[in-house]
Amino acid sequence: MSAKRRIIPVFVPHLGCPNDCVFCNQRRISGRLSPVTPEQVSDEIVHAREFLEAGRERELAFYGGSFTAIPIPEQEQLLGAALPFLNSGEITSIRLSTRPDAIDEDVLNRLERYGVETIELGAQSMRDEVLNISQRGHTAQDVRESSQLIKNSGFKLILQMMTGLPGDDDSGAEYTAREICKLKPDGVRIYPAVIIKNTELCEMWNSGEYKEHTVSDAVRVCAKIVPLFKAEGIPVIRLGLNPTDDLSGGDAVAGAYHPAFGELVYSRIMREKMDRLLQDLDAGSSVVMGVLRSKISQAVGHKRCNIEYLKEKYSLQSLKITQINNCEEETYILSVAKM
Repeated sequence: MSAKRRIIPVFVPHLGCPNDCVFCNQRRISGRLSPVTPEQVSDEIVHAREFLEAGRERELAFYGGSFTAIPIPEQEQLLGAALPFLNSGEITSIRLSTRPDAIDEDVLNRLERYGVETIELGAQSMRDEVLNISQRGHTAQDVRESSQLIKNSGFKLILQMMTGLPGDDDSGAEYTAREICKLKPDGVRIYPAVIIKNTELCEMWNSGEYKEHTVSDAVRVCAKIVPLFKAEGIPVIRLGLNPTDDLSGGDAVAGAYHPAFGELVYSRIMREKMDRLLQDLDAGSSVVMGVLRSKISQAVGHKRCNIEYLKEKYSLQSLKITQINNCEEETYILSVAKM
């Protein structure tokens, strides 16, 4: 999301979804149970006047569910409620989330009439066997075809993927990331699997059929795939589920849920960069590493975990991090003193 753009979120949990994916309980994920009404759409936009700064771009976002699989009259009622605000400039754009198999030319023509700018597709995986086990009800080819239709029609495309789904592994996640890169989306969201109460995935986990995708597992694999997107110039706009009181309060019973998951991933990526720089140093060295100011917390790691890990791995006498400015590299070794 642009620093000048602010989101007005409206959740439409499970609306339009033709089936229950094994991992999904939209009420517990979004904190909302009842369907949204056109009046609530208007109210959310009006309420946003109180906390969104003047001059900021304001984007109405329909999250959750599969918007374009909702009956057409209901779609038009919700979009119609937003249209006067779009025409007046009170909101500057609309985005929505949907399924890859709920996109065709008629759908896109309708969304264009109502001023939708961005479409997010829940790809989740580009491996059909993983999609089948997860009961997604669509194929990887559906993702490819709908993505192409969206881009050809002039919409911005955001693709969502998951790690740790049943039947998947690190190499499968990397494959999905590479296949998504080929589709050249305008951004991606990465959601490691979280075991939510009252889902089939929770039952599979309780029975031993599914092995938990832990925070540690998810950090490891996301640290591999985030650089793939960065290399292609594709922004990663979200890492991990957005924290809610329900999820933090116990609805996320296991899996890769952490309120600061994104920071953990970027800290791991930074640790691996530092690791490569230290490989040829002698044991017992005292090292000072220069790091861009914006990356210092990532370099140090949660509770200094990166510092302690690297000191132990390379038997360093000390490892200090200091700020550098105006450097093309995020981190490099400033000095090394040997015992």
